[in-house]
Amino acid sequence: MSKTKIEWTDKGETWNPIAGCSKISAGCANCYAIKDAVRLAGNPNKKIADKYAGTTKGMNWSGQINFASHDVLTQPMRWTRPRKIFVNSMSDLFHENVPDEWIDKIFAVMALSPYHTFQILTKRADRMKAYFESFNQIEALGRGWNCANWLIKTFGQENGKDKVNKVIESNFRYGLSNVWLGVSVEDKKHKFRIDVLRETPAAVRWLSLEPLLEDLGDLDLTGIDWVVAGGESGTKARPMHPDWARSVRDQCIAAGVPFFYKQWGAWFPMCEKPPEGNWSIGEEKARTHIHLWEDELKNVSVKIGKKNAGRFLDGREWNEFPEEKI
Repeated sequence: MSKTKIEWTDKGETWNPIAGCSKISAGCANCYAIKDAVRLAGNPNKKIADKYAGTTKGMNWSGQINFASHDVLTQPMRWTRPRKIFVNSMSDLFHENVPDEWIDKIFAVMALSPYHTFQILTKRADRMKAYFESFNQIEALGRGWNCANWLIKTFGQENGKDKVNKVIESNFRYGLSNVWLGVSVEDKKHKFRIDVLRETPAAVRWLSLEPLLEDLGDLDLTGIDWVVAGGESGTKARPMHPDWARSVRDQCIAAGVPFFYKQWGAWFPMCEKPPEGNWSIGEEKARTHIHLWEDELKNVSVKIGKKNAGRFLDGREWNEFPEEKI
């Protein structure tokens, strides 16, 4: 487990049974995880360093994916307090270089940890759908029992057939009630990921519209249980027009879908009033970090950093979550 500043997990908790990735679309351009992977590959703890070794090339992903050590893989089963956990903040579970066998084991651990909620996010919606479609009944049972044998060998017979059957019946056919499957959508070009997600078996389907790089237009939220939206952070962050976020929020309200506004990111729209105590920007900095939109008389964005910009949208925080289905 590691700690992040992700607001929609419990205390920013993440679980990274795999490490490594590669850029696939515009939302990946300024990937925060690359810098972290480079740093972690030099960690004095050999287990941590080995996990990230070779996953980067310079300041980019290499495409190499590493499977974590056994104790990291099974870590959620040792956490007694129920929590929301972001799965693979340093990778994409459905990356093309992740073998199905690894995904099987990761889902098996989640199945045997029903008191946790696991939040999975991917930009590879087609691979995610294909993973679940690859099972007919016989294949599901075969792969399920292969995973079951591993689980029994690992944890002992006391975990028994009941829990193993949960792995087979829930994961390999229907989707787990404690696993939320989500896709990232940053622009109109990748709205197709929402349609693919809708066709994927899941107890909870959710969208991460972050970094929001343009107005997404009309969204079909049929079958979607939760939407997270936000702007980009970091030194190379691209600004987000406030109306893009408002459009997403308004469509969620109209569709009755819970909406979570994660952040403005590095850029803050001057039409918004920042949270009290969150404003610290000098006149010189404001002059040199300004983005003028086409409607510049109404909207001007200034680059003041994620912490200063805050999470208020039209005067309030939006912290809605989907209904728990565990």
